[in-house]
Amino acid sequence: MAFSIAAAAALACFPFATLRANRIVPGTGHSLTTALPPGFVWPVAASVLACIAASVFARGDRLRLAAAAGALLLLLVSVGAAPDHLLGPEPARYARVSPASGFWVALGALSLLLTNALTRLRPPPLVRIAILVAACILLTGLFLSDWFHGLSVFREYDTRAESFWREARHHLVLVLGSLAAACVFGIPLGILCHRVAPLREPILGTLDVVQTIPAIALFGLLIAPLAYLAAHVPGAAAVGLGGIGTAPAFVALFLYSLLPMTANTVAGLAGVPPEADDAARGAGMTARQRLLQVGLPLAFPVILAGIRIVLVQNVGLATVAALIGGGGLGVFVFQGIGQTAADLVLLGALPTVALAFGCAILLDALIDLSRRGRSMTP
Repeated sequence: MAFSIAAAAALACFPFATLRANRIVPGTGHSLTTALPPGFVWPVAASVLACIAASVFARGDRLRLAAAAGALLLLLVSVGAAPDHLLGPEPARYARVSPASGFWVALGALSLLLTNALTRLRPPPLVRIAILVAACILLTGLFLSDWFHGLSVFREYDTRAESFWREARHHLVLVLGSLAAACVFGIPLGILCHRVAPLREPILGTLDVVQTIPAIALFGLLIAPLAYLAAHVPGAAAVGLGGIGTAPAFVALFLYSLLPMTANTVAGLAGVPPEADDAARGAGMTARQRLLQVGLPLAFPVILAGIRIVLVQNVGLATVAALIGGGGLGVFVFQGIGQTAADLVLLGALPTVALAFGCAILLDALIDLSRRGRSMTP
């Protein structure tokens, strides 16, 4: 109920959209009733009131879920109507319309309400994946329909479409590349720590120290040694190694990823039931066979949880790579900060948040599927 009331209070008390003369000057806030045509105001208000009623009177979570989903969809659709309503048939060339605090608070509150209802319902993993795919298709359809393109953040996109997709691809390369490297090195390191107990504390302690270093500081610490290698190792500069750019960003993300991967591998192997290992030993399996055919499959859900941590963590940390020329969606975030252009910041921040959120949902579902498969294994 608190989320529904927060959404209603935000729409009633805070501006819904901001009209600015250009992309950087302060603008004028407009309430829900003045920012939207009447045909959108009342459905949005009614949907939020329906959420409050469902929170108070509905006994089942399905009705709450339906009310939250409907209100969220109406809110998203309605904000696309604000530019035409505020700018009129002949808009000024540089005028911009952006969602204001009322929209963002209501969006966050309704999203939390939707998430809470889904958590209570506990849908099966495949259903959660299907919901995620349906949401992606719906948002992609709205994006391709040009419904939102009157908003300032999409006008920023229109002028930077080519560079946006280039940096988005680079962002994914940094995230997935560092994740793959962490799996290649972290899982064997975790196996080593599990089998050789005296090495466990020093290795995990060292990785824990690396994890505590702030991202900006770690990027800075890597500049000097990587620049030295590029200058003195033949061929290093030719393959892209250098003090600034992708190399230090990749190395930093890799170092941050090692602790979750190694620690989760150790925890997963430690959680393998002794009975399973004894049965495999009794069947005549070698140590290698027991590891590959018994230990790692049973530890896989915990290892997959480590992959989830690394993936979500690196999606966010990769934005900081732009500060040292590493590219990625952080380019737009820091350009926007430098130009005091909030919508340019959003152009980099919104895809990053959506990507992290989607990765978390997908990996959570895969972890549940792997655990169910493990429980069904005789």
